[in-house]
Amino acid sequence: MILEQRYKDLLFRIEQDEPSVGFYLYIYNGDKCEADYLQDTVLACKEFAFEEYGVPMNAWHEEIQEDD
Repeated sequence: MILEQRYKDLLFRIEQDEPSVGFYLYIYNGDKCEADYLQDTVLACKEFAFEEYGVPMNAWHEEIQEDD
């Protein structure tokens, strides 16, 4: 599962690491990853993005991944 949202010219992406590790919130400026934050849950990632960057909680969408 990958969740994404574009906000203020940045791309915010949530991806699960190993199940026992948690979820990463990645912040991209163009093709460059500006920051990454490890959180315990998807909700914690969304809340962090909202509190630190003002990213709306209700606009996340799941990116469709194609099988190789």
